[in-house]
Amino acid sequence: MLALLKLLQDGRFHSGEALGAVLGVSRSAVWKQLQGLESELGIEVFKVPGRGYRLAAPMTLLDAEQIRLNSGLVDWPVFVESSLDSTNAEIFRRLDAGVRAPFVLLAERQTAGRGRRGRAWSSPFAENLYCSVVVRVDGGMSQVEALSLTVGLAVARALQACGLSAAGLKWPNDVLVDGHKISGILLELAGDPADVCHVVVGVGINVNMLVDASAVIDQPWTSVRQCLGKPMDRNQLAGELLRQLRTYFATHWRDGFAGVREEWEALHVWRGKPVALTAGQGATLGVVLGVDQRGAIRLEVDGCERSFSGGELSLRLRNDS
Repeated sequence: MLALLKLLQDGRFHSGEALGAVLGVSRSAVWKQLQGLESELGIEVFKVPGRGYRLAAPMTLLDAEQIRLNSGLVDWPVFVESSLDSTNAEIFRRLDAGVRAPFVLLAERQTAGRGRRGRAWSSPFAENLYCSVVVRVDGGMSQVEALSLTVGLAVARALQACGLSAAGLKWPNDVLVDGHKISGILLELAGDPADVCHVVVGVGINVNMLVDASAVIDQPWTSVRQCLGKPMDRNQLAGELLRQLRTYFATHWRDGFAGVREEWEALHVWRGKPVALTAGQGATLGVVLGVDQRGAIRLEVDGCERSFSGGELSLRLRNDS
């Protein structure tokens, strides 16, 4: 089906006969694939007798070589799949199969995309970025301390480079624009946490998604397209993301989060805000002061400064319903 979709992505009419000739299949086989595009991928196809078939709107598919070129020739292998349950999950399967890190995996859609704390991540076909990068870490997991914050900074810089100057950071791993979530980050580890391990960095960015997906998202959100008022070339954004990740990974491996802490704080959009920090059923009320050298959130609680860290913590504005 992906080969057929590539022929249709220009948004123009193509006859079934012409499509079948290029693909080397019958017109009935083309028809079955068109039905698959609609039923399996949710892609609307217009069918007009005498003119043929076209997509409801032109579509630009992800292209591994174009992404690599846009990244400044980053030396990580880049793979693109049409559909996966989760790019992070597929990374783990490929590691188990012997694929060597580092490498990058993107998907046009995810059927079981995940965010922090098991939350679902909305993943419509060919609209957003669903990207995972895996790198090998020698010397134990202490090197990945606060890496999610460093990755968030890289994502924010990539968005800013593509025109979203208002992109800012929310602890621990969300990127916001005007209070609305535009990106989330999920880090997972594989291997020996005391020695050699791999860290899988999953990044989801709302790129061209519009309001139709709001019913499955449980918080205010936005997309690059909504912010800029026009569609964004995902290959350009993906390349810029890899460029920024490579730069900030290098700083983090050398200096830890301390090397980017001041830069992270400059984009911290909730500093000075009254918040509720929840863990399980309990909540701590305080005012955000910032983050420390290890990436923990610093809160003023009952007149005293306290620091908190942990993967199961959730931070919300106190007036956030």
